[in-house]
Amino acid sequence: MLEKIAEMPDDEAFIAAKLHDLVREIAPELQPKTWYSMPAYANADGKVVLFFQPATKFQSRYNTIGFNDAAQLDDGAMWPTSFAVTAWQEDVANQVSTLIKRAMKK
Repeated sequence: MLEKIAEMPDDEAFIAAKLHDLVREIAPELQPKTWYSMPAYANADGKVVLFFQPATKFQSRYNTIGFNDAAQLDDGAMWPTSFAVTAWQEDVANQVSTLIKRAMKK
């Protein structure tokens, strides 16, 4: 999975590496893997909980951090599961940290 990060443009690789560090810190039980050629993190059952979609993969305007149904982000009848990320800053790290904790019900 880390080799996929190394193949990304510098700005995307920076965000992906920061996300990787954050996941390792908050949810070390999640296993890094490559999922559809994207960095992802799976639970003990092998289900992808969250992933990083670099903008260049789909020629998009922004990178995306997404959560699959294995994440427990449920909040009523509707809730977001993907988040656009254009830069990694302290406030972004804090928001992503909160989401990872919610996804893991920590």
